Amino acid sequence: MKLRLVGLLVGLLMVAAPLLGVLHQQVSGTWVLAVDLDIGQGGEATLVLSQEGDEISGTYSGALGQDVPVIGKVTEDGVEFSFDSQAGTVTYKGKIEGNTMKGTCVYGQLGGGSFEGERKE
Repeated sequence: MKLRLVGLLVGLLMVAAPLLGVLHQQVSGTWVLAVDLDIGQGGEATLVLSQEGDEISGTYSGALGQDVPVIGKVTEDGVEFSFDSQAGTVTYKGKIEGNTMKGTCVYGQLGGGSFEGERKE
């Protein structure tokens, strides 16, 4: 009986462990991110994001437009979100620690880079 219970608990932990990573990444809020592209350009991006489960939605405002719709997801490794712009698809992949987010980005035809910033609300 004890062996069955231990097996059941181990099985539950294996299923729950990935979900704990999803729950740990709290995305909702207004984020101000400094973006540095590999081509030497950069700027500031403001993202207003909402999270429901592992789904992310919101808006981007910055050099590529104002209030542009953003979609994404929370993953075991962090967060991923993207939007379409005149430069092509813009994708962010990063991690959140408290009120800080940092990671890498690809700004369509403008190429890759990195970002880092803070949650303001």
